[in-house]
Amino acid sequence: MTTTPVPGTEPGGWMAREIAEQPQVLDALARDRSAVARVAEHVRRFRPRFVLFAARGSSGHAALYGKYLVEVQLGLPAGAVSPSTTTLYGADPDLRDVLLVAVSQSGGSPDLVEVTESARRRGALTVAVTNTADSPLGSAAEHVLDIGAGPERAVAATKTYTASLLALSLLVSEIRGGVSPDVDRIGELAQRCLDDNAERIDAAAHRLRFAERIVTTARGYSLASAAETGLKLAETSYLVTRSYSGADLLHGPIAAVGSDTVVLAFCGEGPGGTTMSDVLDQVSRRGADVLRVGPLPTHDLVVPALDEDLAPVLEILPLQRLAWRLAVARGLNPDQPAGLRKTTETR
Repeated sequence: MTTTPVPGTEPGGWMAREIAEQPQVLDALARDRSAVARVAEHVRRFRPRFVLFAARGSSGHAALYGKYLVEVQLGLPAGAVSPSTTTLYGADPDLRDVLLVAVSQSGGSPDLVEVTESARRRGALTVAVTNTADSPLGSAAEHVLDIGAGPERAVAATKTYTASLLALSLLVSEIRGGVSPDVDRIGELAQRCLDDNAERIDAAAHRLRFAERIVTTARGYSLASAAETGLKLAETSYLVTRSYSGADLLHGPIAAVGSDTVVLAFCGEGPGGTTMSDVLDQVSRRGADVLRVGPLPTHDLVVPALDEDLAPVLEILPLQRLAWRLAVARGLNPDQPAGLRKTTETR
């Protein structure tokens, strides 16, 4: 088993450390829900008719998860903002009765700040979910949810991603009026997920050491996990990855799947996971190397069984560590991917 590198002195040291910090970060966020409850009360009073999310990168994947939460659990339509419609084209839509949730670990991207300011002027209730409460985004939004992950030194987001997921889950649950019992032991479950997969991650990294084409796939809540996994592998190991909904994969892209393709699939419990069986049967028949992530002991990476809507908080953990493990094995430094910075400023 690979020894965890020392932060700041060995490649991948910060990423490894921040992955390991997640059980404590999640536990702390789950235990103190007072800020979430206050924001949820404002949302209930506002009674939005629609929810919009503004985010990019890993935060965009967290927002995708939030979209599923809102549509399934609150029964409200939800969508994603296209920031360039505001920043490049000057669009100024009427957003009365709309809840805008901006998700950003740094809170520093000018386009997200501008979108939030515009939305607030145009009547939206604005909430920032961020790891930097005193950031420009935090100032632009009417309400701020500080995910409290602490400083994140590695360029690849890990603990800020899962903390954003949990914050969104808690917010929606508080708005709805009921939090899953699994939340109270989320830190313990996260630690078990990391510990139980140590040898499995080494085995998976060995399988993927020569991979060049990787498809990640899922349905439902876990679609965010598939997208985030693809990003982590691309930015740390420079792999060519594509992420698809299991349904969309069958509508054309499966033609490009063959014996030279690795398919990473999320097969959790609930409607989203169970509908993946037919998809994986078809890609297996085409000769793809399929690596499954889910709660069954027969899965390649095993996630503790819990409510489907909360599973993305945990199921990404072994994939983060796999991305770190694979990058280090390839002689790369996942703390500092080529051409990337911690905060990406776009407009």
